[in-house]
Amino acid sequence: MERYLNAQQAAEELDISLQTLYAYVSRGLIRSEAMGGSKRNRRYNAEDVNRLKERREGRRNPDKLAESALHFGTPLLDSAITLIEDGRLYYRGLDATELALHESIERVAALIWTSDLHTELYPSRLSLPPRWLQISPGLQHLNVFERFQVVLPLVGADDFTGFDLRPASVIQTGVNILRLLAMIAADREMQSNESIAAALCQSWQVESPLGEKLLDAALILCADHELNISAFAARCVASAGSTPYAAVSAGLAALQGTKHGGNTSRVAALLREVGSPDKAARVISDRLKRGEAIPGFGHRLYPGDDPRAQMLLTLLAEVDGLQLPQAIIQSVDEFMGEKPNIDFALVALEDTLNLPDGSALTLFALGRTVGWMGHALEQYETDRLIRPRARYTGVAPVDV
Repeated sequence: MERYLNAQQAAEELDISLQTLYAYVSRGLIRSEAMGGSKRNRRYNAEDVNRLKERREGRRNPDKLAESALHFGTPLLDSAITLIEDGRLYYRGLDATELALHESIERVAALIWTSDLHTELYPSRLSLPPRWLQISPGLQHLNVFERFQVVLPLVGADDFTGFDLRPASVIQTGVNILRLLAMIAADREMQSNESIAAALCQSWQVESPLGEKLLDAALILCADHELNISAFAARCVASAGSTPYAAVSAGLAALQGTKHGGNTSRVAALLREVGSPDKAARVISDRLKRGEAIPGFGHRLYPGDDPRAQMLLTLLAEVDGLQLPQAIIQSVDEFMGEKPNIDFALVALEDTLNLPDGSALTLFALGRTVGWMGHALEQYETDRLIRPRARYTGVAPVDV
């Protein structure tokens, strides 16, 4: 559907009269704007028309509406955090790719949690909690993401301020969680004036002078992506009145799945399989012949380029020629016409900067923690339990 419709098209799409269309506009149900400086010549927002049409059809068939909402369909919840529109991504109305160029993850966290980039979030000093220091030696066999999942609920059990669900307290708990995960990833304490990107660059021994900029960009581009499965999981847990620690733990549990952030491990395996640029075409074609998927390409919300991947790969190209990733991108484009998504870009970053194995998922989790906390904040403020009903398909009840 086009972005705009004229009055006749909008009325026909909704099967209503022009007078009813104008009434919908006056009630704020459909946005319109003047064309060519004429107040009488207006165009109407096609997305609003389509949403209103789906809502009317849903009233006729509520079961179908509920089913589509749970399967990448009708918008299910209101949120003021993220907008995906016309192939672009916005946080609180600001272009996420522009934020990735100029801001830090700390400032973007302030934007998502408070609607203001300039809000000061951080206390004078944060230390690793005693429980973490006690168990840390016994977790060295786990990867960083697994340590996130083990440590977070243990720390949450000791942090009684986490049970205070007033906005200011939730924001401070969000700061503690984000910094805790960063310290686990860096495997050391951080000073209050030390950025997450700087700490990771030092601990991961990133040699590129653009290292901090690249890590911040990756974190920002991963910060939120509307109501994906991990954000929905975090909101569901928050809706039950559980702590932010529990909400973020739910987000982590969903993110590790191979249909979400865990897909980065498949992308990493693809890069290892290709090995060198000259083998890219053969490996991709062989996979296609075997009916195997090519991970890290295409996204249902972006018919063209994933703007997150495009931005991160553009920044990476300033550091390295990206011969291997670019060879894979070229082959996939030639054979399938698909563009790389954020999963591929994160793995390309891991490969280019020689980061520890699994760093793509680590960065994904750190960045997305900002979004999970934003969704938890919204859910606490609505104070409504998320509780859909199930359609029973089992054996009919039998009298005994």
